[in-house]
Order: sequence, then C-alpha cells, then structure tokens
Amino acid sequence: MSILREFKEFALKGNVVDLAVGVIIGAAFGKLVESMVGDLIMPMVSMVFGKIDFSNLFVILGSVPEGTARTLDALRKAGVPVLAYGQFLTVTVNFLILAAVIFLMIRQINRLKRQQAAEQAPVPAPEVVVPEEVQLLRQIRDSLQSGPQR
Repeated sequence: MSILREFKEFALKGNVVDLAVGVIIGAAFGKLVESMVGDLIMPMVSMVFGKIDFSNLFVILGSVPEGTARTLDALRKAGVPVLAYGQFLTVTVNFLILAAVIFLMIRQINRLKRQQAAEQAPVPAPEVVVPEEVQLLRQIRDSLQSGPQR
C-alpha cells in the first residue's frame, strides 16, 4: 500500500476530521475568550482596583539605559530584562475562563448523554413480591391437584 493511500485513509477517518474541526473551533473560541477578558473583564477589574492596566504591570530586573521610557514595550525594545507579571495575570484569567466554559460545556454534554441513555434503556419489569400466604395456598393447591401422595 502506498504512503499516499495510507495517509488518505488516516486523514479521512472520522476521529481525525472531528479533531480538526475541534481545533479550528477551539482556536476561534480562544480568541473570543481572549477578547472577552482583555476588552470586558480586565477593564472592569482595573476600575475596581484603581484603574490599573494589568498588561503594563512589570518589575525591572536590570539597568535601564538613559532616555528609555519606563513602559513595558520600550524596556523590552531596549533589551532590559523585565518580569511582566501583569501579562501573566491576564493570560491566567483567560485560561480560567476558558477552562470554566469548557467544563460547563462538557458537563452539559455528559448530562444529555446520560439522559439519552436512560431514555433508551429498557425498563425492567417490576418484580412482584408474592406474600407468604399466597405461596402456601399455591403449594396446597398444587399438592391437591397432584392427588394424594403415598
């Protein structure tokens, strides 16, 4: 079998196509969450905590050349080592929101699968509990029908 034919069979399997669709949707969803965090959530958090811009929170770890502005971009362009923890906070919030949304989606999908499985499962017939008196009467009846035993 040629390599091209093997690759075609591999690429056209349902799981690979599903994975590709998932990756594409995941990338788009990631951009959506990034925008939501950067454009909606972080500005509100900044407003609550004193109009802080988290993306520009950093600690300078080296000497700053004369005439360099003390902004994150300018320091990075000048080659000054900086600890940009504000960007890390923003990315962490992105991750937590994305993880929470994915968790809620998977939780809902699993709930729907369990519900569908319960609807499709055959309902077992309820067991009838026969009272002891009825069992004894049946034994007496059966012994009378079979006749006297010697």
